[in-house]
Amino acid sequence: MPQLPATPYPAEVRARLDADAKEVLARYPGSRSALLPLLHLVQSEEGYVSRTGMAFCAETLDLTTAEVTAVATFYSMYRRRPSGDYQVGVCTNTLCAVMGGDAIFDTLKEHLGVGNNETTEDGKVTLEHIECNAACDFAPVVMVNWEFFDNQTPQSATQLVDDLIAGRTVEPTRGAPICSYKETARILAGFPDERPGAVEATGGAGPASLVGLKLAKGEALPQARVVSPRDGQPKSAQPHDPSPSEHLSSHDAPQQTSASDPEHPAGPVAEEGE
Repeated sequence: MPQLPATPYPAEVRARLDADAKEVLARYPGSRSALLPLLHLVQSEEGYVSRTGMAFCAETLDLTTAEVTAVATFYSMYRRRPSGDYQVGVCTNTLCAVMGGDAIFDTLKEHLGVGNNETTEDGKVTLEHIECNAACDFAPVVMVNWEFFDNQTPQSATQLVDDLIAGRTVEPTRGAPICSYKETARILAGFPDERPGAVEATGGAGPASLVGLKLAKGEALPQARVVSPRDGQPKSAQPHDPSPSEHLSSHDAPQQTSASDPEHPAGPVAEEGE
């Protein structure tokens, strides 16, 4: 059945969004380019992109609602139904999964009593699995409103969601302090984060992400260590100067192949037909 027209925003909400939208549009030479931040803007109003929000974007940018809907349904950061104050995303892509991401996701589903993309009854937490958080060197990774919580376990992730629900202060491993999903959406729309110290706390890439860059620059690395099981203690290795034949990774070391090993020449070992 055809749907009725979307309910318009109340007058005071519309006036506020119009003023914010005008500021967003001023950043772009073409109004259509402002669609992504405008979708974040309406999401900051309701916590998701409603039909009312899409109608607002279409009217503001002189687009059809079909054009706006096509974009809003393509990007997973835009929610199509009401969600919680805290969007908890568990990476279940390959590396995080094998490092414990699948176990974390299963544990949280049972602990919270929700499935993927479902919200707890109190409206606090929406749980979802994410294909990649782009933080493989800190696997397994959980994100809360797009802030990183690195090297998680089922136990630490359970404590994390319990703290969020209880309203206790939660500090991400890297990035700005946690704020509500609506506040996060407004920041993503391009408006400044005015919380004291929030911008300074964002920092940069974590040390594990910078190892390759340091190696490329020839910079000395900290004392080498052997990676131990996750529940054990790391074992220190004595630093030494690598020999010319020693490589930083076994994957880079020369291998005995048919082309380089005289005892195993390339090509078939038998005459054709034998």
